[in-house]
Amino acid sequence: MQTPEERLAALGLVLPPAPKPLGVYKPGLQVGEFYYVSGHGPVLPDASLIIGRIGAEMDIEAGKLAAQQVGLTILATLKAQLGSLNRVKRVIKVLGMVNATEDFLRHPYVINGCSELFAKVWGEENGIGVRSAVGMGTLPDNIPVEIEAMFELDS
Repeated sequence: MQTPEERLAALGLVLPPAPKPLGVYKPGLQVGEFYYVSGHGPVLPDASLIIGRIGAEMDIEAGKLAAQQVGLTILATLKAQLGSLNRVKRVIKVLGMVNATEDFLRHPYVINGCSELFAKVWGEENGIGVRSAVGMGTLPDNIPVEIEAMFELDS
């Protein structure tokens, strides 16, 4: 059975640099056996951001890819803070916020980009937790997606 680190390597996806806080907050925080990750945006391997509003500058598929990139950014933070993705036992909760036009209605589809990534890294049983996917009028720097998550750690 593959570890989360091995599954990620098999996907051939590149983690971006773990983002540094741009305000007064921590990127992640361990409380007992849980690890909470602050809202993350879609950071690319060169540390730039994916920018654009879904339904305007971006279509739904580009939005889903942006959500996957947010998932990779969250993985980068987990790896930087915990040392290894193998310390994560399971995904508990994902909150996805989508910067979309007023008439856009498929927010859950966009957030599937992150959820599907987590399912591949931790497997169907441990990689899928509870989730909310909501639309926002704007997001910081006009990013298309922001996601925060909660994980259970191995004891």
